[in-house]
Amino acid sequence: MAWIHLLIAGVLEIFWAISLKYSDGFSRLWPSIATGAGMIASFYFLAQALQTIPVGTGYAVWTGIGAAGTAILRSSCLPSQRLGLGSSVLD
Repeated sequence: MAWIHLLIAGVLEIFWAISLKYSDGFSRLWPSIATGAGMIASFYFLAQALQTIPVGTGYAVWTGIGAAGTAILRSSCLPSQRLGLGSSVLD
């Protein structure tokens, strides 16, 4: 069950990272609320997973899911932002 919690936490990290873009610096109410809720939920599920999984392993998997998922979805959901080595390193 801990790995399922970790997977949910990673997916929620992708959600809040993408919704952060739409909050426009927390100046738009509903995307800002969605971002905050996603952050809280992501940390909750991460905390549940870390009761069983070692912290180093859990954190590495959580950030890996979040970073890879955000980069992939960013290029498909936000057409103005293309995925490439230069854009990934320089952003």
